[in-house]
Amino acid sequence: QVQLVESGGGLVQPGGSLRLTCGVSGVTPRRAMMSGFRPAPGKELEAVASISGTTTSYGDSVKGRFTITRDNDKNMVYLQMNSLEPEDTALYYCSSVRWGTTIRYWGQGTQVTVSS
Repeated sequence: QVQLVESGGGLVQPGGSLRLTCGVSGVTPRRAMMSGFRPAPGKELEAVASISGTTTSYGDSVKGRFTITRDNDKNMVYLQMNSLEPEDTALYYCSSVRWGTTIRYWGQGTQVTVSS
């Protein structure tokens, strides 16, 4: 059974930083596409960052500010978010797709609020 558990959300002032953590069980993160999603205007969800193997990718709105990493020993995926803006306020979801499959799993989400 795949479980993704997010943590690390909260309230932060503009310009501040947060690190979101996704605890992973039931799937091996280094053998999956691990991604962070959030709702976007006009879209259901947008992928803000993804990591698969040694390849990372980022949405245009977060490039240069967000960094996604993976700890294979701890089965954790991290999303470091710097220079946060009010527009980054959202419920952030961790998601995984095992290599060679199309089934996407989701966590419950963690709320990030950027406000002064």
